[in-house]
Amino acid sequence: MTVLSLLLKQVKTVLSYVPYRNLSKAASDSVKWKRVKQYTDAAMPASRADPVITKLDSPEFRSIFSPELETLVSLFKKHNHEIRIAGGAVRDILMGITPKDLDFASTATPDEMKQLFTFEGIRMLNTKGEKHGTITARINDAENFEITTLRIDVVTDGRHADIEFTTDWKLDASRRDLTINSMYLDLDGRVFDFFFGYEDLKNRRVAFVGDPATRIQEDFLRILRYFRFYGRIAENPSNHDEATIKAIVENVEGLERISGERIWMEWSKILEGNFAVELMLKMLQCNIAQYIGLPEHSNLENFKKICERAHAAGHKLHPITMIAAMLKNPDDAMNLHERLKLSAYQRDLAVFVTTHRDDELLPYPLYPFQCQLLKSNKPMVTKEYIKEVIKYLGNFELLKPFEEWNPPKFPVNGHDLKPHVTYPVLIAHTINALKDSWLLDGCKTSKEELMKRAPDIVVALQEKYKPLIEKIKNKEKPSKKKGKF
Repeated sequence: MTVLSLLLKQVKTVLSYVPYRNLSKAASDSVKWKRVKQYTDAAMPASRADPVITKLDSPEFRSIFSPELETLVSLFKKHNHEIRIAGGAVRDILMGITPKDLDFASTATPDEMKQLFTFEGIRMLNTKGEKHGTITARINDAENFEITTLRIDVVTDGRHADIEFTTDWKLDASRRDLTINSMYLDLDGRVFDFFFGYEDLKNRRVAFVGDPATRIQEDFLRILRYFRFYGRIAENPSNHDEATIKAIVENVEGLERISGERIWMEWSKILEGNFAVELMLKMLQCNIAQYIGLPEHSNLENFKKICERAHAAGHKLHPITMIAAMLKNPDDAMNLHERLKLSAYQRDLAVFVTTHRDDELLPYPLYPFQCQLLKSNKPMVTKEYIKEVIKYLGNFELLKPFEEWNPPKFPVNGHDLKPHVTYPVLIAHTINALKDSWLLDGCKTSKEELMKRAPDIVVALQEKYKPLIEKIKNKEKPSKKKGKF
C-alpha cells in the first residue's frame, strides 16, 4: 500500500469548499495531497483519552434486541469485525426514547461484509449504497440492517464527499455533524463518546464536532440540521452559541447548492418541532430566506400570529400552512414549489391557502367552505385543504361542524341542463351557480325549483362569458375555400 493511500485512510478533511468533482484526475490527486498535508498539520477537535463513558442497561437499550439483531452481532464477532450502533439511535436511547431506526457502523469494508454475508447465506438488498460503504442485510427474512463502513471525507464540495474507509472510530466520529450524533453504542451496552456529545446532550446543547464553519462547508445542509436538532434537544429557544450562528451567517450562501428536496426534508421537520416560530425567525435573521424559496420580504408578523394562535388553541398546522403565512400570494407559493420541488399535495395546499385565506366569510360562516367542497372533483383532498384554511384563519370553532358535515347529493347534473344550455362550456358554470343557490337555501331546494332558476343563470353566464362564446362561434363557422367545390 502506498504512503498516499495509507494517509488517505486516516485523513479527516478540515478545509472549505473545493470543487473536486470538476477536476481532472491529476488535479484531484494534487488536491488530495494538499488535503493530507493540511490535515496532518491541523489539530483534531478536543477529544477524550478514553471514549467509553458509561454502560447501559436501560429499558430503551434492551428493547432494541431481537433474534435477528443478536444473529447480526454474533456473525460480526465470528468474523473478527467490530460493529456498533451509531448516531441518532444512541442519542435517543440516552434520552430515554426507544429508537425507531438503528444505523450500524463497522470496521468491516463493504467487500468484507459481502464475503461475510455470502458465506453465512445472508441475503443482501439495495446494492446502491455500496459505493458509500453501506450494505443492507436481511436476516431470517424478518428484519433489515444497514451497516456502514467507518469512513473519512477526503474531499467535499458542500453537498457530497469522496470517502476513504478506515478502521479508526475516532476519525469516523470526527466527520459527523453534531457532537450529539457522533456517539456509538456496542451491543454490550458501552457508550463511546469521543467529542463530549454526552455532556452536550445532558446540557441540552447543540454543537458541531470541532469547528462549525468546517462542518458546515462539508455539507451546507448542516445549517438546517443544526436548527432541526436545536428544536429537538434545546430547552430554551434562544440559547444559541454565538460562534455557531456566526459560522451559519458566513456560509449561508452555500444552501443555494443544496437540492430543494433535501432542504424541504429538514425544513419541514423544523416546523414540526419545538420552538418552530423562534427558530424560523432566527433562520431568517441569518439571511436564509432567499435560499429556501421564501420571498425577500416575508411576512414574519403574520407567520408569528398564525402559528402562535393555532398553538395556543391546541391545533397543529401543516408545515405548508405555516409557510403560507409568510407568502403574499399564489405566485409566491409557486416560487416556493419551484425551489423545494414539493409534492403535488403540498404545492396545491400552498396555492389553496394563499388563494382562499381572504375569502369573504358570510353570516353563515361554513357556507364558502361547503361551496368549495361541493364544487371540488377531489373532495377528500379539498376537505383537508379547507381545514388548514380554517385553522389558518383561527376559526377553530368551525372545525368540528365542518368535519361532521356530510355533503348531500346535489340533485341536478349536466345531463339535466343540456337541453337548456346552448354552449356546453357553460354547463359546469351553471351547475356551480345552482350549487351556490342551493347551499344558501340549506340544501333543501328541489330539483324542479333549481331547474326553474337555470334559464336566468344561463342568460347571465352568456353575458359574462361573451368573448369566449364568440371565439367558439368563430371556430364553428365553415372556412371559406377558394376555387370550385
